[in-house]
Amino acid sequence: MHPAARITMPYTVVLRRPYVGRLLGGSLIGRLPAAMAALAIALTLRQAGADYATVGLVTGTFAVAQAIAGPLLGRCVDRLGQPKVLTASAIVASGGYAVLALAPHSTALAFLGAVIAGAATPPLEPCLRALWPQLVEPRELESAYSLDAGAQELLFIAGPLAVTGIAAAGSPQAALWVSAALGLVGALVMSTSEPSRSWAPAVRTPHWLGALHSPALLLLILGLAGAGLAVGSFNVFSVAYADSHHIPGGAGTLLALNATGALIGAICYGTYGARHWPATPARKAALLAFGMAASYWLVALVPGPAGMAVVAVVTGVFFAPLLSVSFGMVGDLAPEGTVTEAFSWLVTLVGAGIAGGSAAGGSLLLHGGPSVAAVMGACGVTAGAALMLAGRRMFVTSPAQA
Repeated sequence: MHPAARITMPYTVVLRRPYVGRLLGGSLIGRLPAAMAALAIALTLRQAGADYATVGLVTGTFAVAQAIAGPLLGRCVDRLGQPKVLTASAIVASGGYAVLALAPHSTALAFLGAVIAGAATPPLEPCLRALWPQLVEPRELESAYSLDAGAQELLFIAGPLAVTGIAAAGSPQAALWVSAALGLVGALVMSTSEPSRSWAPAVRTPHWLGALHSPALLLLILGLAGAGLAVGSFNVFSVAYADSHHIPGGAGTLLALNATGALIGAICYGTYGARHWPATPARKAALLAFGMAASYWLVALVPGPAGMAVVAVVTGVFFAPLLSVSFGMVGDLAPEGTVTEAFSWLVTLVGAGIAGGSAAGGSLLLHGGPSVAAVMGACGVTAGAALMLAGRRMFVTSPAQA
């Protein structure tokens, strides 16, 4: 068999499964607005005359609203099913984007639109991950999660590029209208599919903590938040590094290399690690987390441009496989009837880690320089790896035992 065929075969098998192409495609379409929102909102408000402080607060409000409401929407899915929640939230989120597009000159309405669009972001990402076990064979599940993680990286490349192109061809407001439309289309494509309509949790959990009633799950997502902290710190570190070392293409080059590394990691794990690595998921997660930590300590050394280009790729290589393994562990550790909420908490905690890393990294850049910000990120992912190592025995217990 040709080497290229062996590399792509696991993904080809997954994509040939009934409904997979539709659900993955619909999910990616519907998740694209979240990757477009920050830049689209910023450009729209700046064109309307808003200062940078207002721009930062509004875009931050969108992210915070999305993070807070995500687990709540996930819990609604576990109670009401996917179609009702996906359709209703997509309609409401589109209304939020419409408010931002129609009234960018009003600070109050801009904040309102950001809250609505962020809080009502359809939970397509956790819904798809809840469906994977019924879409593919058990032996294909890790490859499916790896495909999902790799495709996620494409969103954060395509989203800003789409906003830039739409704004150049028309206006930033047009990017917000496109976001509203894409969210609706993606949610409808997914919610009208047979797997989405027939999906239901096995039982209803009576505990008010929901998915967080599992200590093992809580430990896992806190460990992933440490990894997110490193990613966020690298985002701001790359800006300062690119400016001081005159990197062609600026920080975008380093971030693109990082995303490329994540794609490489997802492909390698999906084609080899998921099928031929005999370790338990708990051991895999701990080893991948420590590998990611080692790569971020290389960032802290602040090597020259050629070395940093290599390091930027390596930091991404470990992150996507770590997420792939974690997706499977979340499904196993979540108390019955809370799987969508559990995946929502993962998205929220990783996003919170990235936001915290960006904020703390920016402050440290002002007072200590790029190396201090990089050390903070390395410490964050190292702490997350230590949590995963400490909890490896909890991760192999059942949710009921946990």
